[in-house]
Amino acid sequence: MKVIICGAGQVGWQIARHLASERNDVTVVDTNPDLVRRATDTLDVRGITGHASYPDILERAGARDADMIIAATHSDEVNMVTCQVAHSVFAIQRKIARLRAQSYLDVIYSDLYRRDHMPIDVVISPEKEVAEAALQRLAAPAAFDTESFLKDSAQLLGIHIEEDCPVINTPLRQLSDLFSTLKAVVVGIRRKGRLFAPGAGDQLYPGDAAYVFTETGDTARTLEIFGKTQSKQERVVIIGGGNVGLAVARRLEARADRIRARVIEKNRDIAERAADALERTIVLHGDGLDAALLDEANIGGADAVLAVTDDDKTNLLVAVRAKSLGCKMAICLSNDPTLVPLMEPLDIDAYINPRATTVSSILRHIRHGRVRQVYSIGDAEAEIIEAQVLTTSPIAGQHVRDIDFPEGVLLGGVMKDGKMAKIKGDLRIEEGDIVAIFALADDVAEVERLLQVSIDFF
Repeated sequence: MKVIICGAGQVGWQIARHLASERNDVTVVDTNPDLVRRATDTLDVRGITGHASYPDILERAGARDADMIIAATHSDEVNMVTCQVAHSVFAIQRKIARLRAQSYLDVIYSDLYRRDHMPIDVVISPEKEVAEAALQRLAAPAAFDTESFLKDSAQLLGIHIEEDCPVINTPLRQLSDLFSTLKAVVVGIRRKGRLFAPGAGDQLYPGDAAYVFTETGDTARTLEIFGKTQSKQERVVIIGGGNVGLAVARRLEARADRIRARVIEKNRDIAERAADALERTIVLHGDGLDAALLDEANIGGADAVLAVTDDDKTNLLVAVRAKSLGCKMAICLSNDPTLVPLMEPLDIDAYINPRATTVSSILRHIRHGRVRQVYSIGDAEAEIIEAQVLTTSPIAGQHVRDIDFPEGVLLGGVMKDGKMAKIKGDLRIEEGDIVAIFALADDVAEVERLLQVSIDFF
């Protein structure tokens, strides 16, 4: 597949990294020659320096015979015009654009993206993706990472393993015997900074971070087995009233369980906009690092603080201060992956990486065949790929024990006839089943081969 990626920033670079590693023909376009050079020096891609919306630049990038264009520059308008030029001049079939401005995303203007208007096939909103991720973190406060799969029948839970975890020093193969009705699989373990797919004989140790794929109905039980307790979130303080904070507050207001939220925003204009848009949420104008203001927001009685300003270090410090003042849980937005190792020592319970959520969303729309969802783990170190099994797939008709999965790949879940099945050696994978597979980055191409998804999808 021939793909042009416009924008070589964090998101564009990660998408290029994924696609280039899977032997696609990738060209990266950016106005910044340093970013283009970084991409060409570190990845197997071509680089073009110039404005992505200029027809001559797209022609140099190979738009005449490109299969797809991904517009992920920092400008919404450039992304939109790039897709228009790609359609009108070069007839590129698949066009994906990242758009941030809420006005462009309002559902009442959705007709704007029809082919006879502004021909964009898929619109990605980082703010909406991050807000959804934040809500998922709030729904599973005992996990540092979480994502839904298999039509919300399954959850991926990131769990820190502590000294009091009941199943430490227990071979993973024994978990199925100890908890025979539990539909849960440990698909990944991060130990001393390295992520790997565990074997049946591997054990969990204190300090590990385990990624567990479990049936949604078994979430509370799974957390309990791994030494965590699930508590209900009733009072939430949101630091940052911009697009992400406002989206989260609106969603919380709309929920039936009536979670009480308060928003703290430093910028007066943004605070006033949030106050006008929200009905039951109290909006406070001021610095989220101000201890007196946090006290006014009753941070000590809050079940969770959600720090989602546009400054990573502010989010980190706010989360630490909130926990020191008695807040039970802290969730921190961080664009910088180098800050992630600081989270656990600073007692920050969970983090959201906007780049990872955006990359996951884009990958979901560019994988071939019947791929339904893709979730990027860590710094693009691994993926959970959810896909429907095709007749042509090498795994169709095989028992799980007979499938030759690579060392870095594990089967997390299988849905048959709308119900999640327990992963056992004699489970037969059949056409039409929906599977969720954990794969380290180097093994993603092999997973696509096993799913027989390298067919044309246009």
